Amino acid sequence: MIAPEVPPPDEITLPWWEATRDRRLLVQTCAGCAGTQHPPRALCVHCGSDRLDWSTSAGTGVVDSFTVVHRAPRPELDVPYVIARVRLAEGVILLTRLEGRPEEEWRIDDPVRLTWVGLGDGRALPVFVPADVS
Repeated sequence: MIAPEVPPPDEITLPWWEATRDRRLLVQTCAGCAGTQHPPRALCVHCGSDRLDWSTSAGTGVVDSFTVVHRAPRPELDVPYVIARVRLAEGVILLTRLEGRPEEEWRIDDPVRLTWVGLGDGRALPVFVPADVS
């Protein structure tokens, strides 16, 4: 897989990106209402509080929805590939890629687990594979 282009970290996303260097997936947690959220934001999407902290995700979830991409947005990307919404055990939804099985074998509610795709600068992107793949 060709490493995708990713945005540079900013003051809100920097802790998330730095954790990916250690292959840790963080989600934001709100001290005001205990809500969890992803992607990182300045305010809680549940109550509007700015008292946000980070917790480490277990890295497990289920496929919430997915699509198979047959026409790459850039010519250097190999197709087909699977883009999915994964509902993490912590309740948040992560937009990600699915790997580890042919695209026609994926189903909604398939259990998945976290793995990583390294980027050239030491950061990594979370991707998900079937939970039963070692």
